[in-house]
Amino acid sequence: MTDFDSTTWRSLLFVPGARPDRFAKAVAAGADLTCIDLEDAVAPDGKSEARAATLDFLAASTDRPSPVGLRVNSFDTEWFAADCDALRTATGVDFVMMPKPMALAEIDALRDAFGQDRIIVVMETARAIGMAEAISDHPAVCGAIYGAIDLAGEIGCDLSWEAHLYGRSRCAAAFGAARKPLFDVPYLDVKDPEGLKAATRRAKSLGIHARAAIHPAQLAPIHDALAPTDAEVAHAERVVAAFGAAQGGVALLDGKMIELPVIKAARRTLAAALRA
Repeated sequence: MTDFDSTTWRSLLFVPGARPDRFAKAVAAGADLTCIDLEDAVAPDGKSEARAATLDFLAASTDRPSPVGLRVNSFDTEWFAADCDALRTATGVDFVMMPKPMALAEIDALRDAFGQDRIIVVMETARAIGMAEAISDHPAVCGAIYGAIDLAGEIGCDLSWEAHLYGRSRCAAAFGAARKPLFDVPYLDVKDPEGLKAATRRAKSLGIHARAAIHPAQLAPIHDALAPTDAEVAHAERVVAAFGAAQGGVALLDGKMIELPVIKAARRTLAAALRA
């Protein structure tokens, strides 16, 4: 099983389950996680073939640079049961992604089939947003993606920043409190790296420190946007040094007292710099 340290995750790359010719290239692209998609990226008449090809690849590719898993079909489809049946005997699956969760019992059903507490949920239903805290606290859930696109289709909103400020914020708070990573929704324009960087930095300001991608070319912009600047790293180093020099007493930096939240933020910045 591939090393599964969720504290280092910044990026997740989707690859269509109907394109096994792309699996190896996707895994080698440099994402922190790779997810083979058996849901949206596979036509109804190709589900069985894609599932078989995916599980064959995962069973055979034992030497992988980062975790690789698959996204199953949603609980309310005819393919969910078949996906679960296949997972019961599958090998080499590092994680499973669950789309459109509507109840905790659905997550339980997937865990019972997969047998591991390595489920990433896609927060793309209004019901899921309403249960964000309960989902993030579920022991089988190791992370999530904020699914703006499907959520917009369900409730009839657009994809503007304002329309999803509440959803992003609630999920960021819930998964942040649970100390589990949250990925922002993929940026759909693969030919706009600067727009991707700007959107990723905006999500980062809310507490979303990772992002999903739909093309390998999006990984470098995501990593760049999430990496601290040289000035941020220098300031964090000064904060940590001042706190250490205080030896448990009142820590001051530039005449200002350094409180515990500032120390935590500085350490988070330095950890992000190491990941970068």
